[in-house]
Amino acid sequence: MATIYDVSVLAGVSLATVSRVMNNNTKVSEKTRQKVLDAMDSLGYKPNNIAQSLASNCSNSVGVVVSQLDGPFYGPMMTQIETSLRSANKHVIIAAGHSDEQQEKEGIDFLMSRGCDALILDVEAVSDDYLIKLSRGTTPIVLINRYIEAIKERCVYLDNELGGYMATDHMLSLGHTNIAYISGPMYKLDARDRLRGHQKAIAEHNLLFDPELWYEGNFREQGGADAMTHLLSLNKPITAVVCASDQMASGAIAVCIERGLKVPDDISFIGYDNIPFPAYITPTLSTISNPIDDMGHMAARWVLKQVYNHQEVDVESCFKPELFVRGSAKQA
Repeated sequence: MATIYDVSVLAGVSLATVSRVMNNNTKVSEKTRQKVLDAMDSLGYKPNNIAQSLASNCSNSVGVVVSQLDGPFYGPMMTQIETSLRSANKHVIIAAGHSDEQQEKEGIDFLMSRGCDALILDVEAVSDDYLIKLSRGTTPIVLINRYIEAIKERCVYLDNELGGYMATDHMLSLGHTNIAYISGPMYKLDARDRLRGHQKAIAEHNLLFDPELWYEGNFREQGGADAMTHLLSLNKPITAVVCASDQMASGAIAVCIERGLKVPDDISFIGYDNIPFPAYITPTLSTISNPIDDMGHMAARWVLKQVYNHQEVDVESCFKPELFVRGSAKQA
């Protein structure tokens, strides 16, 4: 079996140079790099990743905990994380937390036991105190889609309160005053922030927030359908519905269409997230952007800069939402 020494002899370079090529060090000329790669190929040499990890105290792997693996929201985030890290010859190990405290902690423990160089965490159920304590450990962490003031330099997040405000303000600007609100589950920070933004916009227009017109959903289509069924049963003159996710908006619109209501002629809708498919349904869905793929890319860049010393990388922490006006809302 060929060794690193055999590679260095065949290539006519030092062991240190072979090591630099294996670790993708930029301080090696392209000509020398190719000589080493040709020698490795000729000898059939494959680096021993475990031995490299033990020797360098670097596994070249990054752990990622995500809330869920299905749906249209988290796929783009994971794709951006994996693509960004793979381009730097780093690999990703993924665990799902399922928005459950125990499963999130088990996922984190599993990834740390695998010697990951850093963790990217999209977690909702574990406490701020737990994450603050975790940040003081030996494995660097960066949070995605979550903000904690005490470790804000480790957070990549969206201003969800602003997004919630923008969605409702858009409906108010169209003259709607009888506005229902379908929120996400209140144990999630982004759901609470979006609701707070909605209430702020209502107050700024000198209107009162009506708790009867608020339904706590689950960010999924069925949650939106259940919410709309309940809201219509109130027999109140609702002219617009603000939904805290596009998926819930889709479920709610489906219920309205089943009841013979026309969107937006009878009732206007706006969603949140700007996932792909609502831009192609009829009517197309007005929405607020939630650039989770960009946040995934930025979290990966944070790791590259803070853990792997890629100092040329710029990192942005706070993302701003954007309003997309389409066909699901009209003047009251």
